[in-house]
Amino acid sequence: MNSRQRRGVILLLLSVLCALGAFAGVLSVISDVNSKVGPEAVAYRVKDDIAPYKPLGPGDFEKITMPKRWLPATAVTDLRDTEGRIAVTTLKAGSLLQSDMIVKRPALEAGQQELAIMIDAATGVAGKITPGASVNIYATFAGERGGRPAQSKLIVAGAHVLAIGKLTPIENQDDRGGRPAEAVPITFALSTADTQRVAYAESFAEHVRLALVAPGPAGGTPPDPRDRTYTLDKDK
Repeated sequence: MNSRQRRGVILLLLSVLCALGAFAGVLSVISDVNSKVGPEAVAYRVKDDIAPYKPLGPGDFEKITMPKRWLPATAVTDLRDTEGRIAVTTLKAGSLLQSDMIVKRPALEAGQQELAIMIDAATGVAGKITPGASVNIYATFAGERGGRPAQSKLIVAGAHVLAIGKLTPIENQDDRGGRPAEAVPITFALSTADTQRVAYAESFAEHVRLALVAPGPAGGTPPDPRDRTYTLDKDK
C-alpha cells in the first residue's frame, strides 16, 4: 500500500467517524426532545364556528395529536363525551375542545311536553337566559273599552328552558313601517296545562316576556295567587 492509498484509507475512516458522530448527535437531540415533550395524546379541534346551544355531533370536530404533557386536564379525548350535549358559548374554529365548553342538553321529565315559541330578543332574552334556567312567563293583554282593563298576567311560574335557538329576523306586525325585528326561538319543558297557557298567550297576548328566576330554593318559591295578575288600578 503506497502513501496515497494510506491517506485515502485514513480519510475514509475519518469520514466514517464524523458520520457516526453526527448520527450520535442527532440521536441525542431526538432523545432530549422526547424527554422534554413526552408521549403524544389524541385530542379534538373545532372545525367551524359552532353557535351557542347547538346540539353537537362528531362531524363538528377533527382529530389531532399533541404532547400529552401540554394537554389540558379538561380536554375532550373521546368524542363519545359530546353525545347529547350542546355548546355553552360560541365555539371558535380551530379551538381545542374542552369539557367546560359543553353541557348536557336538559331532558323532559314524565308528564312534560316540549313547546317552542318566538320571544322578542329585546324584551325577553337579553343574552342572559341559557338552557337549564328557570323563567317566569308573563303575558300582557289589551283592555276593552268600557270593560276589562289592560292587564299583565304571570301565566307560568318557573318554566324550565330546554334550548335556545339563533336570533331570527321577523316581521313586526305591530310596526307600521314594517321594519324587521329579532326574535329567539326558546323551547320549554311544560306540563299540559302550562303548554296550553303559553300557546294561548302566544296567540292572543300583545306581548310575551320572560323573567329569569334566581337559582336555589328562594327562586323556586311559587308566587302568591294574588300577584299573578296586575292592572294599573292596583297602584292607586
